[in-house]
Amino acid sequence: MAQSQKVSFNPGYKKPSFFKLVAQNKTLLLMCLPAVGFFFIFSYMPMPGAYIAFTNFQYNKGIWASPFVGLQNFKFLFTSGQLTLLLRNTILYNVAFIVLGNFLQLLFAILLNEVQSKRYKKTTQSMMFLPYFISDVLVSLLVYNLLNYDYGFFSNLVRSMGGEMAKVYQMPNAWPFIIVLVNLWKGTGYGTVVYFAAITGMDSSMMEAAQIDGANGFQRIRYITLPTLKPTVVILFLFAIGGILKGNFGLFYNLVGNNSMLFQTTDIIETYVYRSMMNSFNFSQSSAVGLFQSVVGFFIVIGANAFVKHLDPEYALF
Repeated sequence: MAQSQKVSFNPGYKKPSFFKLVAQNKTLLLMCLPAVGFFFIFSYMPMPGAYIAFTNFQYNKGIWASPFVGLQNFKFLFTSGQLTLLLRNTILYNVAFIVLGNFLQLLFAILLNEVQSKRYKKTTQSMMFLPYFISDVLVSLLVYNLLNYDYGFFSNLVRSMGGEMAKVYQMPNAWPFIIVLVNLWKGTGYGTVVYFAAITGMDSSMMEAAQIDGANGFQRIRYITLPTLKPTVVILFLFAIGGILKGNFGLFYNLVGNNSMLFQTTDIIETYVYRSMMNSFNFSQSSAVGLFQSVVGFFIVIGANAFVKHLDPEYALF
């Protein structure tokens, strides 16, 4: 019968002080300092400004002296009659971005990892990463020159073959596919690099042992690569759904603009608020909409994290 092992410990062990821990990890802390400073300045310091959402903001009185109106500013969105449409479009677009985006990013990262040529890997990563840095204005110009009915590239190509190009800018049902495709084209390279970095951080000895045992490429991906990437996938997913009510204003507005024929399938919360506030400059109502999006996103993250924690506590954020 196996004997039970006793847990040994050092009775003279003394937990190091806070300042000693800081001194021991000063290099890591210095590396984190720019990121901490960035979020403190641009995320935490502006948080008291959310009070604007509950006031009738007046320039001459400032934020704190402006009259308090409670939830009056929130009625703008709920009584507009467009809330159902805006929520539907915003959520469905973000679901498509999250699901398809993460799938393609994961797929390309795994495929790149299987490539043996380092030069090909670097070249491919650079080419995939490049669209991420192209501004939405240039992207919209590119799409317009491709799809324009009068002199677009596809229009001229179809006419040269004896056909007639459809008027895409009058077809609202076509734009969900166009917007999702453009978003994937822009963001897949960035996400691929993130997943590829996680793959390169894996213990290479596991892959070597699997190869020695005769595992083929698909088996190594299924039983080693994918389980190793699971924490990264879960964390990125939780971060992404926190902004599920926030659309990419730059992308949507530059692609669609003020084309009212497409609003039925392309109008999201940000574009609707922008058009509504463009002439009135009502900061209070726009702040109320932003606060509504942030609060709902916060509770979605809390709920999703609780669900993940219920399934497997190791993969939860907190």
